[in-house]
Amino acid sequence: QVHLVESGGGLVQPGGSLRLSCAASGGIPSIKGMGWWRQVPGRVRELVAAIASDDELNYSDSVKGRFTLSGDNAKGTMYLQMINLRPEDTGVYTCAAEPPVERYTDGHYMARYNIWGQGIQVTVSS
Repeated sequence: QVHLVESGGGLVQPGGSLRLSCAASGGIPSIKGMGWWRQVPGRVRELVAAIASDDELNYSDSVKGRFTLSGDNAKGTMYLQMINLRPEDTGVYTCAAEPPVERYTDGHYMARYNIWGQGIQVTVSS
């Protein structure tokens, strides 16, 4: 059974940077089909970055140009490098894997996932 564990969250000032990690244990073949969701209180959960099963990188408009998703298949770890962080980036970031459903709607990638991490808090505040 695959387990996902996030790390690297915390408190950072506006304009700062953080790198989140999502370590997959239990036999995940690659980081294809993995993604990062963000939950902000009072707002709809947002898929901010994802690697589609066809290896295409996808980002939400709100983070494009500031967040970079990468990974190490040998380690089974996915990373989310976040720069120029803004207060509105504050939220719980959760990684997910194994999407049984993937689609593009109006050019935006969306997926449903079977496996979820526990989530990690990122707070951008001065």
